[in-house]
Amino acid sequence: MDVYSLQKRLMAEFLGTFFLVFVAVGAAVAGIAGDFDPTKDSLIPGSGVVGVALAFGFVLVMAVYAIGHISGCHINPAVTIAMMVGRKMPAKEGLSFMGAQVVGAIVGAALLKFLVEFGDVTDKTGALGSNAYDNGSINMVGALVLEILLTFVFVSVIMFVTDSHAVPGFAGIAIGLSLTAVHLVGIPLDGTSVNPARSIGPALFSGDSTAITQLWLFILAPLVGGVLAAVVWKFLTPDHLETTDISTD
Repeated sequence: MDVYSLQKRLMAEFLGTFFLVFVAVGAAVAGIAGDFDPTKDSLIPGSGVVGVALAFGFVLVMAVYAIGHISGCHINPAVTIAMMVGRKMPAKEGLSFMGAQVVGAIVGAALLKFLVEFGDVTDKTGALGSNAYDNGSINMVGALVLEILLTFVFVSVIMFVTDSHAVPGFAGIAIGLSLTAVHLVGIPLDGTSVNPARSIGPALFSGDSTAITQLWLFILAPLVGGVLAAVVWKFLTPDHLETTDISTD
């Protein structure tokens, strides 16, 4: 029996996803682009694509080591659906995880919106870090394929490094670096989702109707990528090397 109740695991997933959106998406909102300082007649440099990608990776590493022992630190419906398909957790619990993740992302995005509206924070993304296609960098088909493949890569890493015979203690680092890597590819193209919850929260508060109408892709594609990762992992991994279910409740 797991020492942590379902309620505590759901709270951990809520907090982890909140951290991811508020801090990592916040890094894009607050500083992905530079700004001009009229008082000094100089440009204030922004963090850029690399800085935001690192923010996503760093936050995930922090979350893995902070709440991984409580909930497994999915903080992403694409990861949770992979765990369900891989039979690492029951479907009912997985759906509860997804709900907690979406709520955490919404709260994180709401607080970012508060800072933009009432804290005089300039939104450097113009749409609260939401995702988009048909933006001059990629079209709908390209974004669909991109998000499926990037999610497949990211979730595959998670599935393999959490095998019972994987190198112990380093899973969080590998997972964080993989999230950084896929963001380096995806940010210039569609902003990078690979996480439906991360896309839902900012889209709801973006003030951009395009973010809402295109949101379906950033929900569907990561879920498909997560399922594909679970299928490939299941095919390649012998039964005796698979990890146990995250929950035994």
